[in-house]
Amino acid sequence: MGERESGTARLEEAIAAFRAALEELTRERVPLDWAMTQDNLGSALRTLGEREGGTARLEEAVKAYRAALEERKRERVPLEWGWTQNNLGNALRALGERESGKLLLADAVATCRAAPEELTRERVPLDWAETQVSLGGALARLGERESGTARLEEAVDACRAALEEYTRERVPLDWAMTQMNLGIALARLGERESGTARLEQAAAAYRAALEELTRERVPLAWAGIQINLGNALALLAKQQNNAALLEQALASMRGAVDVFQQAREGYWLPIAQRRIAEMEAELAGMKG
Repeated sequence: MGERESGTARLEEAIAAFRAALEELTRERVPLDWAMTQDNLGSALRTLGEREGGTARLEEAVKAYRAALEERKRERVPLEWGWTQNNLGNALRALGERESGKLLLADAVATCRAAPEELTRERVPLDWAETQVSLGGALARLGERESGTARLEEAVDACRAALEEYTRERVPLDWAMTQMNLGIALARLGERESGTARLEQAAAAYRAALEELTRERVPLAWAGIQINLGNALALLAKQQNNAALLEQALASMRGAVDVFQQAREGYWLPIAQRRIAEMEAELAGMKG
């Protein structure tokens, strides 16, 4: 429930509940139940950490997932091992986004690559698709910090592979989240190319995602996509010297800021506000 609400109260309650459960579900008494609870705790901490400005919650999430893996051994419970590997990879990616350097993001990529070794497409196709989305996200973030495009190309491939199982008819929200991740990778490639094809593809992917990830259904996810769409449109506008396109980009950013302000979101709000100021200055320059 807390993942789809804009506030944090439900997530705080979930974290408290999981920590209380760990007092009874001890590792000595019920090791696999303890590990499952650690995994659930990690997921709640990661979701909350992604909404806050610091890194403390994300660091706690990584710690919880690694604790779970002490009992969720690959040879003992291979699918559960794969799920936790995937969750750990996502937490490392989120943490790596907020810290300089590439070590955490490289760790995230390696962890995400491990998950589909057990969560295979033949055995669990939807879980496999989720691992591809996670891998694509980690590759895209790592690729942003490298000079080449190989990681970004691989991120695009991973997201497109996921869409073979994550169809809109079957899992509309997962399809939309994958479209968003595809858009991110395409946009990063577009930033490094002289043409506009990749940026146009990125904008199309973001708009596809918004068809399912609506403001009413998932406001924070909607706002995140609006930021990405706004940035892609702003780059296109700059390349084409197109003031109307830049005004569309500003509208996307302002919609995101509105949601973040209502949610009292601490990380993305100042980023979006700064981008609005930059875009307004660019627009004034275009209009002379």
